Amino acid sequence: MKPTLQLRIGQQLTMTPQLQQAIRLLQLSSLELQAEIQEALEANPLLESTEDDIQTSQDDTAGEVKEKYDEENHPSTIDIHDALAKEVVTKDLPVDTQWDDWDSTPPSSGVSNNYDKDLNFEFQGKTTESLQDHLLWQMQLTPFSERDMVIATAIIDSVSDNGYLNSSLDDIRLSVGNSVMPDVETDDEEEIAAHLLQQDNEIIAVLHRIQHFDPLGVASRDLAECLLVQLAQFEDKTSEILDAEMIIRDHFEELGARNYKLILRKTRFSEERLKTTMRLIQSLNPRPGDSFSSNVAEYVTPDVYAYKEKGQWVVELSSESAPKIRINQSYANLIKRADTSPDNTYLQNNLQEARWFIKSILSRNETLLNVSKCIVDYQMGFFEYGEEAMRPLVLADIAEQVEMHESTISRVTTKKYMHTPAGIFELKYFFSSHVATSTGGECSSTAIKALIRKLVAAELTSKPLSDSKIATILEDQGIKVARRTVAKYREAMSIPPSNERKTLL
Repeated sequence: MKPTLQLRIGQQLTMTPQLQQAIRLLQLSSLELQAEIQEALEANPLLESTEDDIQTSQDDTAGEVKEKYDEENHPSTIDIHDALAKEVVTKDLPVDTQWDDWDSTPPSSGVSNNYDKDLNFEFQGKTTESLQDHLLWQMQLTPFSERDMVIATAIIDSVSDNGYLNSSLDDIRLSVGNSVMPDVETDDEEEIAAHLLQQDNEIIAVLHRIQHFDPLGVASRDLAECLLVQLAQFEDKTSEILDAEMIIRDHFEELGARNYKLILRKTRFSEERLKTTMRLIQSLNPRPGDSFSSNVAEYVTPDVYAYKEKGQWVVELSSESAPKIRINQSYANLIKRADTSPDNTYLQNNLQEARWFIKSILSRNETLLNVSKCIVDYQMGFFEYGEEAMRPLVLADIAEQVEMHESTISRVTTKKYMHTPAGIFELKYFFSSHVATSTGGECSSTAIKALIRKLVAAELTSKPLSDSKIATILEDQGIKVARRTVAKYREAMSIPPSNERKTLL
């Protein structure tokens, strides 16, 4: 068989660098896009930001207003500044000259100038104090001995973010070290045990003092100890406080399981007396460290705005998503045709990259707007009536309408948020699976979750609805859902089971 040359015509998709850039920009969030634009502005001289022109225009306008304001209120100010600007100092000042004699600032006329800017910028941000810092500050104000100070520091270092002690007494003893708590030099087991017991008592004594720091109950070893410390702050031991201490100390397991019938039988309390005691226990703080949480709030910048105007729903892109860059015409005009010099080639390459970058951003925004409009049109029931009217939606439904691939829809809906009258939602929130109904239709999982949340909110706390009962109620409404599906949706919404939702109040 002889080798031959054949000509074939075909089509294939090539992942060019420009196409890869467009795909990468498509899945960026608004904050990531701003960082990408800033990086491109620093790397490519052919790109420039249009915000600079806006800022220059604003500065010029402010300068004109300031000049007009000074002419009307301080007519002598401009003359003084002009005179000082034109004056040339030709001789040295006397030795005894004071700064006030050479101060170029005009005398104050009693009218504040709102346009003067203070150049002494200082940090204006808010600093957050951690729980450990708050406890260490209180420790330094407490009359501890040097030995107790070291123990207290080790205890505070072992406090978790929720305010509980993570380390055991043995761990604290080891962290303190032999210099503070030396080992006993003997082989007698009884003496060693007595020595360790004495050290544990010292640690517990310091621990009890720290537990009465602010927040009260911090550094507790368990929930029961935390609640008892908070109850111990009351000097007047009323019957309600004594009952609460007794229930926490002797019937804590039944209290955690919300087995109120067993508590009533063991304590022989009346139901009203137990209600009063439970009301006091529920007023305590089970997580004393939450007020010093180190989590920083993360704010979401919406990419799309959906609002109703004159009876019609309008979808618009956020100003943060719109491109604020353009081609720098000053550099673009320097490019010459038929010039192969290194400088000209460098400008040509950067011009081409700048054009592709702007085109990719415009394509991203156009795709995001089209997908958002399709979502609003498809989920009109949600925007009009709420979550219970949410329709089941998958990526293929939107991909078919905008004539794009499902992977493109997945990229454009990732980390993109829509601002609606009902709140800010990620675009993927509007996509959900479906459950069959008795009439042959479909109901989205989001709508079912909303119904479950509504049923739980309206239930009697003394007789909460079980998962089986919720499934039966939904089936009566025409929604066929199994008990395990109800349990899965309930856990996804962080709703506890029925036995944990039961209360006497």
